[in-house]
Amino acid sequence: MVITLYQQDIRWHEPEENRRRVESALATAPKSDIFVVPETFTTGFGEGMVGLAEEPDGNTLQWARRIAAQYDRLFVGTWIVREEGRYYNRMHWVRPDGSYGTYDKAHTFRVSGEYDVIARGTRREVFEWRGWKIKPAICYDLRFPKWLRNDNMDYDLLLICANWPGSRHEAWSTLLKARAIENLCYVVGCNRCGIDGVGGSYSGNSAAIDYKGLPLAECTGEETLTVTLDKERLDTFRQRWPFYLDFD
Repeated sequence: MVITLYQQDIRWHEPEENRRRVESALATAPKSDIFVVPETFTTGFGEGMVGLAEEPDGNTLQWARRIAAQYDRLFVGTWIVREEGRYYNRMHWVRPDGSYGTYDKAHTFRVSGEYDVIARGTRREVFEWRGWKIKPAICYDLRFPKWLRNDNMDYDLLLICANWPGSRHEAWSTLLKARAIENLCYVVGCNRCGIDGVGGSYSGNSAAIDYKGLPLAECTGEETLTVTLDKERLDTFRQRWPFYLDFD
């Protein structure tokens, strides 16, 4: 599996410009199976984002369908969706044939006020893509190991979109490794970089981590990063070290 991350410096409350920048990054990125962007990549995270919420079948989904087809890869990202009077921080994985799946963020961030305006998702999700079982998660979800527990080896890759501040970058990097080790899986976390519209600073630190907790690659600035994940090696490791058989 070849996966590309775009560690994006998100333009505050500028959906069209952010989609344009993502499309520009896609056009120059190596060929891959999946292209991932950060959490709320069209608007930035926080104050005012619900004012830019879209309908479930809105502009960003239509755009994502087009570029997934154009570049023949799965497109993964989150944006704010308004549905039946509620707002959701919704991850989408959009396939080249136009079909898609979604996951609503389960752990909305209390400290920032997201908890007060964004409805919590209640469904755990795992989806398949090109022979891989993939678990979606969004930012704050990373702190909750029970929610992400891979009890029956249900997934091979934990895929996280985030807006994780630079002031807590050590927690981000440590938790990515911990989730990989405890769940015997690859972990890929795509975070934003730069300064947001209210002065929040993001160092990025987007990374791919292997099933032993070892970093495979990490972003340093606004850039794309492409990495290859090896399922045969993952399966061999699980067979040799079946720690999951002794999970509590």
